[in-house]
Amino acid sequence: MVEQTPGDGSSRLKGVNVVKPIVYGTISRSFGAKREEDGHTHTWMCYVRPYVNEDMKHWVKKVQFKLHESYTNQIRIFTEPPYEVKETGWGEFEIVIKIFFNDPMERPVTIYHLLKLFNLTDPDIMQGRKPLISENYDEIIFQEPTSNFYKILNDSVNKPHDPTVKVWQHENDYEALKVKTVKTLTEAKINIKQDIQTMNDNVKVTKEAIEEMQRKIALLEGDTAELTVDPE
Repeated sequence: MVEQTPGDGSSRLKGVNVVKPIVYGTISRSFGAKREEDGHTHTWMCYVRPYVNEDMKHWVKKVQFKLHESYTNQIRIFTEPPYEVKETGWGEFEIVIKIFFNDPMERPVTIYHLLKLFNLTDPDIMQGRKPLISENYDEIIFQEPTSNFYKILNDSVNKPHDPTVKVWQHENDYEALKVKTVKTLTEAKINIKQDIQTMNDNVKVTKEAIEEMQRKIALLEGDTAELTVDPE
């Protein structure tokens, strides 16, 4: 049941959660050789994107990327999509991504993502013939948002897509991954049930064998007791 106190739209909606799925990650590509002027070996990009093709600027105020301290202008801030930073470099490091929202009552969300540049098992990636992709799916959950922000969160999906904003095609097929994961979990559940049943059957057989052994021991002990009794 939704409980709302009448007012200016800043009251929170009790019992209401809104989920916003996002995709974030890095794409890097090797130059194939070290660049002479600065020793950099790769070009790379770090990004935050909506999982569904909506314009995040309706509910996102800004996205901040904190890079390694060796970079000039270590903090990069984007107030409009695409939320992505492009750079070159030679080493891997953790990028701190911070997402701020248009409702000041909502706390920013912080994400930590490792920039990956090297894959020593794939020659095509090592030579720059194909990129190295490290992408993740996640969900931002707004618990009991204000009534105004709740409307913004829901309306953003239904608004006509801004033609200036790219329609994203994610690097990973998450729907296929979801189907595969559900199938794997279902099969695992069946296998666990079968294993439990087999274990229960084995326990039952072992218990019956122990009981039979105890019965035989009791009979043997009874026979021995009769043999040791002196005749009257």
